[in-house]
Amino acid sequence: MPSGDDEIVQALRDADLIGADDPVLEPLTGGVSCDVWRLETPTGPIVVKRPLAQLRVAAEWTAPVERGASEVRWLQRAREVNPDIAPKVLAELGAGHAFAMEFLPDCPVWKDELVAGRVDIDFAAQVGRNIAAVHTATANSDADRNAFSNDEMFRALRVDPFLLYVAEQEAELAPALRALADDLMVRKIALVHGDVSPKNILVRSGSPVFIDAECAVYGDPAFDLAFCTTHLLLKAVWLDDERLQQAAVAMVDSYRAAIDWEAPNELLLRAGRLTGALLLARMEGKSPAPYLTEPDHQNIVRSQARALILDALPIDDLVTQWKRTFA
Repeated sequence: MPSGDDEIVQALRDADLIGADDPVLEPLTGGVSCDVWRLETPTGPIVVKRPLAQLRVAAEWTAPVERGASEVRWLQRAREVNPDIAPKVLAELGAGHAFAMEFLPDCPVWKDELVAGRVDIDFAAQVGRNIAAVHTATANSDADRNAFSNDEMFRALRVDPFLLYVAEQEAELAPALRALADDLMVRKIALVHGDVSPKNILVRSGSPVFIDAECAVYGDPAFDLAFCTTHLLLKAVWLDDERLQQAAVAMVDSYRAAIDWEAPNELLLRAGRLTGALLLARMEGKSPAPYLTEPDHQNIVRSQARALILDALPIDDLVTQWKRTFA
């Protein structure tokens, strides 16, 4: 067992999650930012997660490992809003900011469901409502603002690699992208998950469960809506499946209906601007979408993203007007 894992095992023993026997840490796949293991314990399986300082991508991309503690706080805060929307944290382990949480059996990843053609529009609407529920509960809250003052981590994980990295390559778009980045860093409205995407949403008895909240920050709630919308629109192009676009529409509509902390039209326009930027970032940022390899698909996304950055649409208009193919 690698030496770094020895520290994890000892921390698990100190937390009374395992006994004296040497455990088997079974690696789980899918992420670029953390080590994640499944571990059998005397009371059943659990998940152990430890953030990486250097993310597993081709470009140099580092981020503070303290984000593990931020993820724990988001999971705990989300469960205060609704205990069904996030897994239970079992212990903070103190080993590289690792933590243990409950393992949720028989809960497929939403991304896998979508790719397999199982597109549930009602589920997408639930995703929008539950994202909005966390934003509603934390909007204009000094306590949450103080608990999630994670600007350095959010910049390292989201603003620099998704917005400013692209701005360095796109002279025409750079002023708009830098303005978006500046606005995102100063707008403090509600608790943001920061990585709401189908790969970070589990399907439990037909309801969404959110995981991987290491980008959590008190900031602009429009980011969460834009980030998840971006993923659905990219997959609509990749799979040429109108239902994925309909899922994006349903998610945005249900989210809009729940906005009560600010004027909905203002948030929807900010989310539209961010969606355009994030779409381009998944083509040219530090974390490009690995499945969009066809040049036609890339051109469809790039052309629409550039147009949206220069002339933004509110996100509800954006999702209905999104083009999956060339005319």
